[in-house]
Amino acid sequence: MAMIRNQRRHRLVAYSLILPFVAIFSLVFAYPIVEVIRLSFTNATLIGGGEWVGLQNYRELLSDKLFYTSLKNNGYFVLLTVVPTTAIALGIALMVQRLSGRLQALALALFFLPYILPVSVVTQIWAWMLDFQFGVLQPVLELIAGKPIPVFKNPHWVMPMVALVTIWWTNGFNVLLLLAGLRNIPQDLYEASALDGANRRQQFARITWPLLWPVVALVLTLQLILQLKLFDQVYLLSEGGPFNSSYVLLLMVYREAFQQNNGGYAAAISLVVFLLIVTVSVLQYQLLRIRGRK
Repeated sequence: MAMIRNQRRHRLVAYSLILPFVAIFSLVFAYPIVEVIRLSFTNATLIGGGEWVGLQNYRELLSDKLFYTSLKNNGYFVLLTVVPTTAIALGIALMVQRLSGRLQALALALFFLPYILPVSVVTQIWAWMLDFQFGVLQPVLELIAGKPIPVFKNPHWVMPMVALVTIWWTNGFNVLLLLAGLRNIPQDLYEASALDGANRRQQFARITWPLLWPVVALVLTLQLILQLKLFDQVYLLSEGGPFNSSYVLLLMVYREAFQQNNGGYAAAISLVVFLLIVTVSVLQYQLLRIRGRK
């Protein structure tokens, strides 16, 4: 009898510990997802119930040319950012690891400082530096292109420049993750390989890269998820222009929901974006895990 009471008491304690998480998860994650799924099958406005229309929103989305343009721009942005930012972060982490003391702390602070800035501040800084008339970086662009370029009004330059801003802004976090991974590699391995005559390139190929690969895979996956959710930088720097050359999926959601008041259609786009992010990120992570086992 006493054993049964103890079991019930343990269960009550366990349920009381789990209940706050379940309540918060249901309120801020599960319920919104269910509501978005329901709204995506209606013609509801941003505030209101709407009528059931079935798959009409999804049929309309599949025939929307702007959707395919936005999807292409998202894919282009992923190519411009995910692998380059990971490679740059790895190079920075390898250099910072060789420093020590206050110099290392200063280097980390300098690289991490942009990450703590709000996106509005980041975009304003780069808008000033790349300003067509007074930007301090315009002479550099003039050397490359032969003339000053209004980068956020040029369809060929806008996405690469947004990618550059994004890499500068977010790379500090990647550097910290990779530096933590480098510090977890036992130094005994490097000392033993040095005694065997291995140079730094061989040590990187045979020790650093294989042992750091799980962290690299994590950074690549996080970056993929982050860059597929692109919105703030594009909205503040180019608003999707010029000629929809930087229009992305979440800008479609914003336009349909808050400018056109099409809540049902915006919910359908949101659900497609959510499924796209989940599918691509899980697929990439599994492929990276398989690559790491070889």
